[in-house]
Amino acid sequence: MVGVAGALVQPAWFPGGLLLALAGEAGLVLGATRVLRSRAGGAWAAGGWMLVVILLTASRPEGDFLFAAGGGSYLFLLGGIAVAVICATLASVRQPDGPPARLGK
Repeated sequence: MVGVAGALVQPAWFPGGLLLALAGEAGLVLGATRVLRSRAGGAWAAGGWMLVVILLTASRPEGDFLFAAGGGSYLFLLGGIAVAVICATLASVRQPDGPPARLGK
């Protein structure tokens, strides 16, 4: 849903729509990371987003497609991949259980 919504919003108001679409994807990846309490959750959400967006770029036999061949579409695709990687790897996850340890004592 986030990929489809982003594909529809990003060309509408070029700089603002693109930023809104990328912020929605960042929220999806960070939310999945927090809900599932692992970076794998963010990776799965990013993979699903990427799959949907790539499927939307394919043209149909009727000649219809959702993305135009403009710079904004490429920024959405490549920027979305970069945002997904950043959010999935930098999101804080739960620390292991146990007492805190001090090194050097």
